[in-house]
Amino acid sequence: MKKTLALSVLLLCFAMSSLAFAGVALDTVKANANGVLDVLKDPKLKGEAGKKVKEQRIELAAEKLFDFVELSKRTLGMNWNKFTPEQRKEFVQLYKKILKDAYVDKITSYTNQEVNFTKEVPLAENMVEVQSVVVSKGSEVNIFYRVMKKGEEWKVYDVVIEGVSLINNYRTQFREILGNNPPQVLLDTLRKKGASK
Repeated sequence: MKKTLALSVLLLCFAMSSLAFAGVALDTVKANANGVLDVLKDPKLKGEAGKKVKEQRIELAAEKLFDFVELSKRTLGMNWNKFTPEQRKEFVQLYKKILKDAYVDKITSYTNQEVNFTKEVPLAENMVEVQSVVVSKGSEVNIFYRVMKKGEEWKVYDVVIEGVSLINNYRTQFREILGNNPPQVLLDTLRKKGASK
């Protein structure tokens, strides 16, 4: 699965390489990421007291950068249609909390890695992939942001880290729960998981 995803991304890069360019989507993602990096590097925010402020600022940046409704819809896939409007709203909030709990600690443990934004590759009309590389102690990690234009804004709807899509990763987990259960069971599971943090 991981190899297939990585190969797909690689083939897409070759196919679209002649169309690659830097544009508004890349600038939007880069500006938000640099804003987070500035917070992480701020010497006034060291220690436990600073950690709380860092987390709050990262959450604010995530709210500006991500389209959590689109991310939720794509993660659930066809199962999105089984949810009532109220269940969808609750799912978006619970999923956002799960992602926050999974990633904020990792982000706040940042230790001066270098982040290079390399290019923007068109995926479809109003959809692009912003590619970046995180360099740390001689190793490189590819992080690609899939971005969609809604109105005048570019918003991230998926993140692919070393060939593994955030959407696909969680879709597999949620699909297993929804296979033989109604949406309420998934919501109960996410509520319990969120409450345990």
